Amino acid sequence: MQGPGGTRDIPPRAAGALLCPEPGTGTVGGDAASGGSALFRSHRPARGWGAIRRLPRIVRHRVTDPRWTLPPLRAAILSDLHVGAPWVSLGLLERIVAQVNALEPDIVLLPGDLLLDRNMWRFSRFVPAGQIAERLAALRAPLGTWSILGNHDWVDCDLARDTDHLRNSVIEAHAAHGLPLLRNEARHIPHGAGGFWLVGTDSQRARKSREGGQRRYTSYLDAGAAFAGVPDGAPAIHMAHEPDYFASADPRAFLQISGHTHGGQIKLFGRYPKVPSDYGSRYAGGHICENGNHLIVCRGIGYSGIPLRIGVPPEIAIVALG
Repeated sequence: MQGPGGTRDIPPRAAGALLCPEPGTGTVGGDAASGGSALFRSHRPARGWGAIRRLPRIVRHRVTDPRWTLPPLRAAILSDLHVGAPWVSLGLLERIVAQVNALEPDIVLLPGDLLLDRNMWRFSRFVPAGQIAERLAALRAPLGTWSILGNHDWVDCDLARDTDHLRNSVIEAHAAHGLPLLRNEARHIPHGAGGFWLVGTDSQRARKSREGGQRRYTSYLDAGAAFAGVPDGAPAIHMAHEPDYFASADPRAFLQISGHTHGGQIKLFGRYPKVPSDYGSRYAGGHICENGNHLIVCRGIGYSGIPLRIGVPPEIAIVALG
């Protein structure tokens, strides 16, 4: 995996790696958290092709860890939107924002990839970052809405390509609409006695190139800078778009929140033909426990390559702490 200072070796699969049990899935309709609003009861969870018309399913995870001594917290994770009509239209995004707000989370986390995959532009209508951020600004949570950048927010941003990454339309859209964006930095979030730290790092696949026939990635992730202000032993949640950083077993965050994989986007006979990770299907999706730490990989909303999901429907993840 390409790192900010060059390449690094990939550690072997951690001994005792565990896929943590998933508490359950469902739609907003009929959920006590939503009040069972009629606005959502008529929508079944998205499945395959029907995802372009239906709201995503809700997948719930519970994380219990002795390092979390604060009051309970509910976080809504909305990843990999890849907004572009007709697959994820602005109209559908507005309904998804209302769906998240109806769940009344304490905090909303957006772990990257707002922009549509360039490979889908030929049969989609590209939506500018400003229009996406305008809709996301309607998200409501007491502890705020927090974002990081994904790989497609770099490689599929024309402004970034035209300026050699000196400017970025997703960054500028966040600023224009007052959405906090964490770029290798941390913020203290007041919650109970002492609060916790939310750490956000940049994409590990921000640039791609080919050398000797092999695809190479350049990482913009800088964990040293991101965790620099976090006191030793303080409870920290790390947002990293690609889940692969979790293999480093960094002890500074007990929980990592990621997206990127789309859950492989296609699952056949219990197998994932292709997962965009150096670790294959190890971090394809769900709640994974390794080295005493927790990883939640949200399978996301949108599509990459082709507008098709098989066995991996779009989802919003709700993570309950404490």
